[in-house]
Amino acid sequence: MVRVLNTLCVALMGLAILALYHVSEGTRVASVELQHVQRDLRQERVSMSVLETEWERVAGPAQIQALAARDLGLNGTPAVQLSSFDALPRRGDNDLSDTPIRNASAEAPAPSTSHTGL
Repeated sequence: MVRVLNTLCVALMGLAILALYHVSEGTRVASVELQHVQRDLRQERVSMSVLETEWERVAGPAQIQALAARDLGLNGTPAVQLSSFDALPRRGDNDLSDTPIRNASAEAPAPSTSHTGL
């Protein structure tokens, strides 16, 4: 009976060793995969930084102004719409269909580029 018990304990010990080895090997594989993922993450952060820098260059106000001038023909002078008080209907006038509609537009003066000391 003692031999059977000893044989059973040795067999259980062997199974425990195999189970622990399996867990250890799984941990090692997971650790290697984690290192690969961390390396890829670092590379992606560097790529993101490069893209952010490129975006700042491309989407800067000077670049957009140059593209608007080149492609859309916008020269940067703001347009202001003016309306006359004479074109507004008078109080009590119910029929607005025969009132002429007038539009006026003018260019506003460009803001001065000189800065005062603040």
